[in-house]
Amino acid sequence: MKQTTDIKQLFLDDRPLIDLRAPIEFARGAFPNTINLPLLTDSERAAVGTCYKKHGQKAAIDLGHELVCKEVRQQRTEAWIEFIRQNPGAVLYCFRGGLRSETVQQWLKQEGYALPRVAGGYKALRHLLMETIENVARNHSLVLLGGMTGVGKTELLPLLENSIDLEGHAHHRGSAFGGLPEGQPTNIEFENRIAIEFLKKSEAGIRQWVVEHESRMIGANCLPAPLYLAMQDSPLVIVEAGIEERAERIRRDYVEQMRQQYRLLFGASDGDLQFCRFLQESLAKLQRKLGDRNWRELDAIMARALRQQLDHGDTGLHMEWITFLLEHYYDKFYRKGIEKRSASIIFRGEGQACVDFLRQMRPGAIDPAASGTGS
Repeated sequence: MKQTTDIKQLFLDDRPLIDLRAPIEFARGAFPNTINLPLLTDSERAAVGTCYKKHGQKAAIDLGHELVCKEVRQQRTEAWIEFIRQNPGAVLYCFRGGLRSETVQQWLKQEGYALPRVAGGYKALRHLLMETIENVARNHSLVLLGGMTGVGKTELLPLLENSIDLEGHAHHRGSAFGGLPEGQPTNIEFENRIAIEFLKKSEAGIRQWVVEHESRMIGANCLPAPLYLAMQDSPLVIVEAGIEERAERIRRDYVEQMRQQYRLLFGASDGDLQFCRFLQESLAKLQRKLGDRNWRELDAIMARALRQQLDHGDTGLHMEWITFLLEHYYDKFYRKGIEKRSASIIFRGEGQACVDFLRQMRPGAIDPAASGTGS
């Protein structure tokens, strides 16, 4: 039975994948363009595993065929075929590319569908992606895009073909207010998404990358260790903007647009309730660092601003708590952190000046001693 060994090409071509693992395995993390159509349910997999430990492989295989027979087998086969019809070129995989994918491959062949399975299964796919990240960290160069909260770093990344939007892949904006209503991917999925973008752009010849200056954690997602370690020795380009511009950007992104996102996802009434809860709970995360008095004052200001927004559509009052947080919390911690990396700064300037500088850079041409300014 045919096996696919050119695993890299599966990702480069965005081939549709059928994950035959049990739902509990799939939930820990999978790949883009993948659907979970398991051969065994969680309980069936557990029963087969117990049987294998007690009675050996043959008994476990026999039990598997007993559990997935007649109507059950027909239902699952129909689900695989339906996906195949809608997604020509689909490929099968299980955990190691062994018995589960081989069994389904045989059943589908009996129905007239000859699908390849991934040699090595999920483990081989995952290994390739982790190897990709390690290769980038070891053999390519990174440039970090930094700057105070609200300068618009994320808006600049799409303007650079060699950028990787780490926060975009984490589906989180990286601060106490960074959570998005749809939630975050699992950490495995987060790593896979980063790796696939590295893989595709590497194939296009990119060897120098621009990423945001991030901490190890982006919300609940943790950056892959090789990538994070490489970032610690990478040069910095600092985006600069005034306090008014930064506060206005945060008001737009975290107040106006965030409310729209919640309303689209949950409906107008529930969306507004959850949006208000999001802002207030995000502020509460900073209570210890702000001090109880400052937090209570800001919480009261936010409550008034939310009432004004919901009643009249006016978001102007939000600027008070936003500006306070920028000046007395975020900027303070940013300055403290950037002092430790001052020797790594190679350029400072407004957004477009930073983009122009980064576009002119070439791999291996980074010299911190030749740092510049866009002012």
